[in-house]
Amino acid sequence: MTAEPVPEEYGAVVPMRGGADTTSMPPHDLEAEQAIVGAMMLAPDAIAEVSAVMDPADHYRPAHETIHCAIIELHAQGRPVDPITLGHHLDQVGDLARVGGRAYLHTLVQTVPTTAHASHYAEIVHRLARRRRSIEAGTRIVQAGMAPDATEEDLREALALGASTLPGVWAEPIPLNHQPKLPPFPVHALPTWLADFTAAVAEETQTPVDMAGALALSVLATAAGGRAVVQVRGRWREPTNLFVVVALGPANRKSAVFATMTGPLYEAERMLLNAATAPIVEAELTAKMAQEAADQAAAKAAKTEGPEKDLLVAEAIALAQAAEALTIPPRPRLLADDATPEVIATLLADQGGRLAVMSAEGGIFDIIAGRYSGTPNMEVFLKGHAGDRLRVDRRSREEYVEAPALTMGLAVQPTVIEDIGKNRGFDGRGLLARFLYSLPESLVGHRKIDPDPVPEAIAARYERNVIALTLSLADWTDPAVLPLTPEAGAALNAFAQRLEPQLRAKGGRLGHIGKWAGKLVGATARIAGLLHLAGHLEDGYGKPISAATTKAAVELADYFTQHALTVFDLMGADAALSRARTLLEVLAASGWESVSRRDLFAKLSRSEFPTIADLEPAVALLEEHGYLRSETPPRTGKRGRPPAPRYLIHPQLREAQV
Repeated sequence: MTAEPVPEEYGAVVPMRGGADTTSMPPHDLEAEQAIVGAMMLAPDAIAEVSAVMDPADHYRPAHETIHCAIIELHAQGRPVDPITLGHHLDQVGDLARVGGRAYLHTLVQTVPTTAHASHYAEIVHRLARRRRSIEAGTRIVQAGMAPDATEEDLREALALGASTLPGVWAEPIPLNHQPKLPPFPVHALPTWLADFTAAVAEETQTPVDMAGALALSVLATAAGGRAVVQVRGRWREPTNLFVVVALGPANRKSAVFATMTGPLYEAERMLLNAATAPIVEAELTAKMAQEAADQAAAKAAKTEGPEKDLLVAEAIALAQAAEALTIPPRPRLLADDATPEVIATLLADQGGRLAVMSAEGGIFDIIAGRYSGTPNMEVFLKGHAGDRLRVDRRSREEYVEAPALTMGLAVQPTVIEDIGKNRGFDGRGLLARFLYSLPESLVGHRKIDPDPVPEAIAARYERNVIALTLSLADWTDPAVLPLTPEAGAALNAFAQRLEPQLRAKGGRLGHIGKWAGKLVGATARIAGLLHLAGHLEDGYGKPISAATTKAAVELADYFTQHALTVFDLMGADAALSRARTLLEVLAASGWESVSRRDLFAKLSRSEFPTIADLEPAVALLEEHGYLRSETPPRTGKRGRPPAPRYLIHPQLREAQV
């Protein structure tokens, strides 16, 4: 690897390899440290892999610890991590020169053998850090024991401090229900007029920007859904409707934010209705007169006898057919709320395939589950999201909706998320996989009492633009096709390539939510189409989607991914986590100091742990959280199978303090 520059304040460092005298050097591996921070800059997935194995303080070189901490900070904020962004951040906080400058950041990236081995490098660094701490602990104890003026208290303190660093001492376990801090909504990814209003609404209502931001996407989808599609490649087209749900606890002013964000849609709906009133009245009158004429002709034909009857019957039939052929335009509707699936299907047919279900409550899930009918009915929601042909059977006629585009924008309490996760039908049919989830942190208890109101100019621009976008696409019958520029297509492909390994059922970061993550590239294309139309209000349908817009959509997709992982955790989608909780209960109840794998497996339910292989992911998770340690006994002979591992149990579990 290329040697790193050595800032004066860090002093000279000699690698352990290379023949130098290392007898006085603490154990360390600078090459592994360089590979770790370099891999974290190259592959965002490596950040989570490394964090699961080591702590930034495990680095021997302070520069690497500083860089490692900065990477984690940027990643937690949802910002990209690369040498340029990282260098800018370190420069702002005054650490750039101390870590070796921008050139060294680029050197770290160039010297990574492969990002696939980042966790292995982290294990090396973590193992060496533990050795250094053991040496430090032993040195501290020896120094205290050799000091002639050391008191008993000094010795006890040295022993306690030393013990806290030794591998055999148990640290405080990390609770299984501990959730990582989720990234905030990247409001900067929205077009300026929408970002300004979203941020201003969040300030005025003192709510997380996530709620207004996620609902802003639902508003755009309501305006454009069913009237525009994104041409991804070949025959792959994505409609521009979305299912979005924000989960926030009570007293978070969901209704206020909801009313503010959706207000222009109701105004646009009113304007569409006013424009359609005259044609509707004319069509109703014409249909009434035609039906009356047909009825009169039929009555006259019924009273007539002789040769003239056949002529009058034919005339009555013709008038009846003409009356039947007349159609009355439906009253324009953009929004629905407390409606059954059957009503929603009818509204979709009436409105040419475009409709939005927007609600500040989660009652729609109860309706889908069969609150009124007693039978779950999610067909219209599944097809309405995917754009699959929908057949609507009415009493008087049958209709087809060629390409339905149903949008959903919901703000619910977190308990609703937990409850819908228990409905096997929702998950089995794939309904839950169609939502983009946001789980912001509540601001209750930290709110300003007198916040700044939304500036009138920003509010007026938001209302004007939402109405304009809605009305400009209202009369489209064939949807506008939005192609991607070659650069935009490359950006979407790069995202798909980054995502694909994470979908693996075994070892993939998103494997346990594969149904949801498998739709993420398509959802990203939909978001890109909406951002494009919002950024080009007058002529968006005539321009291709740019790379910058696609990258903004990818940033939003990364945000929704982080939140989806936590939401599906709440819904119990992670089988390993669920089993780990069961395992934790068994360990706490048994009071073991250690237990063999066989004895532990014998204590568990076969319904939850069918095979011993199902035990391993749960054990690994508990080991990561510090509740147990694996220990393989030494061989007693050269033949036969190696001894099965035993598990050492955290003392807190034996004391029933978990």
